[in-house]
Amino acid sequence: MTVVPVTSADLDAVEVAWFSALCSDDYQFLGVPDGDLRSSWAHCSDIVKTAEAQGFGNILCPSSYQVGQDTLSFVAGCAPITDTMNLLAAVRCGEMQPIMLARTIATLDHMLQGRLTVNIISSDFPGEKAESAFRYQRSREVVEILKQAWTQDEINYQGQVYTFEGLTTDPARPYQSNGPMLYFGGYSPDALDLCGQHCDVYLMWPEKSEDIAERMKAANAAADKYGRTLDYGFRSHVIVRDTEAEAKEYARYIASKLDDEYGKAIRERALDASSLGVSHQARNRELADLEGYIEPNLWTGIGRARSGCGAAIVGSTDQVLSKLEELQKMGIRAFVLSGYPHIEEAEHFGTRVLPQIKTCQLNRVWNRVPASTPATPLGVGERR
Repeated sequence: MTVVPVTSADLDAVEVAWFSALCSDDYQFLGVPDGDLRSSWAHCSDIVKTAEAQGFGNILCPSSYQVGQDTLSFVAGCAPITDTMNLLAAVRCGEMQPIMLARTIATLDHMLQGRLTVNIISSDFPGEKAESAFRYQRSREVVEILKQAWTQDEINYQGQVYTFEGLTTDPARPYQSNGPMLYFGGYSPDALDLCGQHCDVYLMWPEKSEDIAERMKAANAAADKYGRTLDYGFRSHVIVRDTEAEAKEYARYIASKLDDEYGKAIRERALDASSLGVSHQARNRELADLEGYIEPNLWTGIGRARSGCGAAIVGSTDQVLSKLEELQKMGIRAFVLSGYPHIEEAEHFGTRVLPQIKTCQLNRVWNRVPASTPATPLGVGERR
């Protein structure tokens, strides 16, 4: 399959990240609350420590309004308990005043000595139902203000949502001189335009390979308008076992107690439940076969019990590795993976698949920092 070239087309390594279930999203049986797996500092920090021990290069720390823990506070708490792994903090634009957000992110980046990456999110707030164009305009302004705070001596900004004049940036200078890498996901034209102009890694949820290729082409075209290039990421769940039969049996097992009405309630509590990306995940379930597979080894059953990323790569070690290699050949350079329960599946993937993948941390690649040394504030060259 031919896919547009990407910035790191000559990079023969990929970033492999895991997921910490801050938003009450950890189960033994999908949709069945489990007190031992609840969203607590103890449990979610154990996921982080397990992922680092297994060799994952990054970990997504998600954000929700209704359930779970505060993302940025959690990331701060992870600074002293991790050594090499990056933290990918989900930031909902507009939730915090942008100048304060710039200062908070800069502080976290210093605490982590350059191991901070940021996932930019646009969504409604509780009690709000805003037009997509407004939400992405608000996010664009937040990102532009962040970049001023991170790279200039003074913030002067005149926007539709925010206006600032003559503000010093001294407290908001991060450890990484141009600021953390920005990961972004979104399907609408406004989303793609924002990503193309300002972000670094375009994240996609699981779909058929030809659909992923089309999304990459669209994102590349959006970036090309601004004379920029992007890296591409793939966010998916995973179930890997010694054989395909064992993996598929486990998929049936974790879905065996799911009540579809309760699963619908879980999906609809998310403020992005009506987004274009979520609708595509729902469409995948409609197109899947009777066992929930939309293509070989891509199971959509996960989406019956969660909003957002709704499919899993399911198979033997060789099958999962082959799927990731196929995506890498298409131009994917970052994988953000998860599984149920998160600690156990991190160990399954970490012992079976991860040792067979040549890995990197993308922020180190673009900061030109050797993987064996601590990150230093060298900037990101021409990347932005």
